[in-house]
Amino acid sequence: MARTTTMPPRTRRQALHHPLRFPTIVLLIIAGAAHIPVTPEHLKEAPYIGYLFLALTVVCFALALILPRYDTPAVWAVVIAVSLAAVLAYVVSRMVALPEIADDVGNWTEPLGLLSITSEFAAAALGLVALQSTRRR
Repeated sequence: MARTTTMPPRTRRQALHHPLRFPTIVLLIIAGAAHIPVTPEHLKEAPYIGYLFLALTVVCFALALILPRYDTPAVWAVVIAVSLAAVLAYVVSRMVALPEIADDVGNWTEPLGLLSITSEFAAAALGLVALQSTRRR
């Protein structure tokens, strides 16, 4: 009798080698870099925002380094969560007067802000596509 072998189910640790990882890496670098020029002024004006910008920059760069090696559903989920959180924070800061940065309300067209939310939103969208395509495999 012939012996059949089956492939083990994909685990969270197995790399997906998804083709969207490389454009997502570029978007994460853009998102992180877009916050660098405005971080010093925010550290003076509203330190909590400055520290959040620093954290977001570090996390975006870290994810850009991690994603090529650990292209897993868990990492994609973190990319999506971080990116959407950043977009949400931008939207809230433009709609509600946050402490020490009330002057951002209504300032939807700030160039670095538009660059960051565009890259963050695109990274989240690519992450969702990557996760959906892995579920179909």
